[in-house]
Amino acid sequence: MAGATTAQRGTPSPDGPGRPPRKGAGSPAPSASPESAKPPKPPKKAAPRGSGTQLRRGPVLAWAAAAVLLVGGGSWVLYGSSWLRVEKVTATGTDVLTPEQVLAAAAVPVGAPLVSVDTDEIESRLRGRLPRIDSVDAVRVWPHGIGLKVTERKPVLLIKKDANFVEVDASGVRFDTVAKAPAGVPVLELNAAGSPSARRFDEERLLHEAVLVAGSLPAPIAGQTVQVKVGSYDSIVLELTGGRSVRWGSGEQSEAKGRALTALLKAAPKAAHFDVSVPTAPAAAGS
Repeated sequence: MAGATTAQRGTPSPDGPGRPPRKGAGSPAPSASPESAKPPKPPKKAAPRGSGTQLRRGPVLAWAAAAVLLVGGGSWVLYGSSWLRVEKVTATGTDVLTPEQVLAAAAVPVGAPLVSVDTDEIESRLRGRLPRIDSVDAVRVWPHGIGLKVTERKPVLLIKKDANFVEVDASGVRFDTVAKAPAGVPVLELNAAGSPSARRFDEERLLHEAVLVAGSLPAPIAGQTVQVKVGSYDSIVLELTGGRSVRWGSGEQSEAKGRALTALLKAAPKAAHFDVSVPTAPAAAGS
């Protein structure tokens, strides 16, 4: 019996058994690229939440705690401890006043924390209680002291009042009444009631002019001036030691008049009368 025909056996594949199919035969899946063949990278582990913040907070909290301790300790040393308290108060610069008078009027709270002492209040209290004080500087002297530096007013003119004398400084401030006239300070004699200018220049204005003249006198002449006589605004006369007199005029140009009088006293030491009412043309007469 005849074997199977070729048609029955079928036509063998040109590629033969076990061979890969030729290109174009069928639609095989594309091969993977080298990149896709690499295994995927494992995801990065996230840092624990808050760890960086905690690391930064540590030094900040430590500094804050140290600052609190420092401030608290400093406050205790300044206010609570016995180390920095007022133990000694001193007064300097006094002339007529005594240091004891200044200390009593200052009333500095001994034993109080030095930092809490109000130096402005002490200065104000001293000026109010002792008008002779022109200025005062209250300072802390660490660790236990308060220092009071006083400047007293200096009288340039005296106003006779009954048996006493009222002291007036160069600013026209009447600051004290004394029983004895201080040496070298002239006494005011005011006789302006009959002056034609009395309505225009009252006693207070004339006192101001007299103070202006007395305060502008050079020291050697001020020491020789016994009296300042005021008859009117432009009629001021100085009485000097030895019976000498000086026609001054008004209080205007007082510094120039003082220089002119100084020159006259040297040029005519034996003269009894001087006129510097016009400082550019001074004159001396008598003997």
